[in-house]
Amino acid sequence: MPDAIIAGGGLAGLACAVALADRGLQVAVLERGGRLGGRAGSWRDDVSGDMVDIGPHVVHSEYRNMLALLQRLGTRELIQWQPEEVIALATAPGPMPLGHSPLPPPLSLIPGLLKAPGLRLRDHLSMAIPTWRAMKLLEEDIGALDAQSALDFMRRSGVSERMIEWWWKFAAMVVTNVPLERCSAASLLRIHGQLSGYRRLHFGFAAVGLGELYAEQAARVIRTAGGEVRTGCAVRAIEAGGRAPSVVLADGTRLHAGHIISALPPHELDSVLPAEWKRAEPFASLRRFEPSPYVSCYLWFDRPVMPRRFVSHLWSPARLNYDFYDLSRIRRGWEGRASVVATNIIYSHRVHHLGDDEIVRATVAELAEFAPAAAQARLVHARVHRIPMAIPCPVVGFERMRPATRTRVPGLILAGDWVKTGLPCTMESAVMSGMLSAEEVLAALGKPQRLARPPRMPDGLSGLVRRAARAYRGSGGGPGR
Repeated sequence: MPDAIIAGGGLAGLACAVALADRGLQVAVLERGGRLGGRAGSWRDDVSGDMVDIGPHVVHSEYRNMLALLQRLGTRELIQWQPEEVIALATAPGPMPLGHSPLPPPLSLIPGLLKAPGLRLRDHLSMAIPTWRAMKLLEEDIGALDAQSALDFMRRSGVSERMIEWWWKFAAMVVTNVPLERCSAASLLRIHGQLSGYRRLHFGFAAVGLGELYAEQAARVIRTAGGEVRTGCAVRAIEAGGRAPSVVLADGTRLHAGHIISALPPHELDSVLPAEWKRAEPFASLRRFEPSPYVSCYLWFDRPVMPRRFVSHLWSPARLNYDFYDLSRIRRGWEGRASVVATNIIYSHRVHHLGDDEIVRATVAELAEFAPAAAQARLVHARVHRIPMAIPCPVVGFERMRPATRTRVPGLILAGDWVKTGLPCTMESAVMSGMLSAEEVLAALGKPQRLARPPRMPDGLSGLVRRAARAYRGSGGGPGR
C-alpha cells in the first residue's frame, strides 16, 4: 500500500509527489489522461513534428516554488529569460517595451508607462490609490476587497476612464483571465502588488515544450523512490474507508493509502466525491468555481514575422488574441527557423461559435496589426486548441471560496492552483499547493517540514510600506483603508 495516493498528474500533483518521494515516501500518481502535465502539458504535433503546449505560458523570476522544483529536476536552465523588458505592448507605430528603471518599486515601471500614447499626466496620477492599496495589501484585507469588482474598485478609487480603458481592462484579461467588470478587486490587486513590487521582476519562457521541463523527470524521481505513476487511470470516486479515504478507479478497483491528495480541478473533484461530503464546505462550493476557457492558436509561417519573442495586444471590445509568442525566438534549437507563433484567446466565450479556419484568419489579422510581415507571409500549417479551463475565474467572491489544503475529511488533502495559497492561480500557485499538501502528509506522519516557499518581501518602497502595514496590524491596528 502506498503512503499516499495523488489523484491528478499535473504540476500540483507531481510537485507533491516529488517532495514526498524525496523524503522516502512511496506515492502513487493517478492521471486520467494519456500524458502528464495537466493544463501545463505538451505533445508532439503530428504534422510539423514540433513539441507544442496546450497553450503558451510564461514564468517569472519570483516563481520561487516552481523554479526550485525545476532546479531539483535539473531543468531550470531551460527557461529563456528576458530581463531587459517585462513586456512589449502592441501600440502604434510599433510595440512599446515596458521595463524597469533604476527607480525603487513600485516606481520602477512608471517611466515606461509615461510613454503610453493617449494618456495624460492626470491619468497616471490616478493610479495612486490602487498602487498604494496593492503595496500594503495583506491577506487580512482580501475578504473586503473580494466583495467588489475590480472595475468598481478602480472607479471608487478615482482612476481615470482613460487609464481603465488603456491599462486595467488589459491587465484584468491577461493576468486574471476575466474581464475587469467581473474580476475580484482582491485578485487583481494581489497581482498588481506582485508585478510592480520587485525591482527586477522579468518573464521567462520554456526553451522546450512546457511539459518537457518536469513531467518525465518527476515521474523518474517518483519511480526511483519505489512509487508509481499511471496515465490513462481515471479516479471514479473518493470514498470513506475506515480511518482514511480510498479511491475507486474507473474499472472498479479500490486503492487504499494513508493519505489521498486530490490535485483535481474543482469540477472534477466535485464529480468524484460522495454526496454527503458536498453538503458542507469546502466541498459545497466546488460547483461555484467557474472555469475560464481559452483558445490557443499555433501558426507555422514560411518566414520570420514577429519583431520580438513576446508581444501583448492591448484591450479593445473586439479583440480576440492578447498574447503572441514567436517560438522560433524562444525554443532551443529553433534559431533561424521561420516563425512559429503561439497565441492566447483568453476568456474565449466570444469565439465559441467560430470555426477553426475563422479563428486562424482573425488571429493572423491581429498579428499583422503589429507585425505587418505576417500579412505577406504564407501560412504553412495551423492548429487551434480549445481548452475548457485555463484557470478558475477569479470573479467577485472567488478568493473567499478558495479552500485550505487540509479538509474536514481525515486523510483527504487538496492541491491545485485554486486552493488557498496566497497567490493568483498560476503554475507557481500549483507548485506551492503541492508543497503545502506534502507538508500536511509529513506532519501527519510526525515528520514536519517546511517545504513551500512564501513570496519574499517586496523591494524598495513597496517593501517599506508592506512592512509598515504588517507592523501596524501586528500592533493591533485595523484593516488597511
